[in-house]
Amino acid sequence: MIEVSSLTVRYGGVTSLDELTVTFEAGICGLIGPNGAGKTTFFNVLSGFVRPASGSVRAFGDDVLKMAHFRRARWGMRRTFQTEQAIADLSVYDNVAMITSPLRGVARRADVLAAIDFVGLGALSAASVGSLSAGQRRLVEVARAMAGQPRLILLDEPAAGLPDAETAHLTSLLQAIPERTGALTILVDHDMSLVSAVCGTTAVLDFGKLIASGPTSSVLRDSRVMRAYLGTAEI
Repeated sequence: MIEVSSLTVRYGGVTSLDELTVTFEAGICGLIGPNGAGKTTFFNVLSGFVRPASGSVRAFGDDVLKMAHFRRARWGMRRTFQTEQAIADLSVYDNVAMITSPLRGVARRADVLAAIDFVGLGALSAASVGSLSAGQRRLVEVARAMAGQPRLILLDEPAAGLPDAETAHLTSLLQAIPERTGALTILVDHDMSLVSAVCGTTAVLDFGKLIASGPTSSVLRDSRVMRAYLGTAEI
């Protein structure tokens, strides 16, 4: 469980997160909202890139905000980004093997190869990332999030720009993450079909404030969500 209490982030005169209090429980949780709602800022706080003005975040009982950012990786936090982060000159294997892991030697190699196989790139583990398609490069980043015994996985718009067939493949992968890793996963994405398919619960931000949280099917029918995010009174 992740417990967020009164989390506030300010950039000059702009409040990006405004007294955010929310709980994320086991499985896959959605985090949605309009552009600029504070979703990526929240991930940046968890990752250690942004220091909040106030508030607390506890993950599985540990105070995340008191950890140095590199210790969060060792603790088991994994993340993908909106912009591509895979290193083009390195192989698929080397990209995934960069992740901090408590495993060593043969066990670590097996863990890396298992993560690559999981996303469907086993036959390309020795290929350079620069030779892959955009969708395959996205899968490399998902594989990195799966390696090294993760406890918390943050996925920032992993389906952005993917065609329907690749989104369907990604959907099946995400659905399998909890059983495969046991990690709590938070998904940010604008694809409501994807969110509905994989997220048991969803929280919604608007202008840095939490406007709804709960079972995904109920949240997506909340009138405040439809007005603020979906732009309609009915779905």
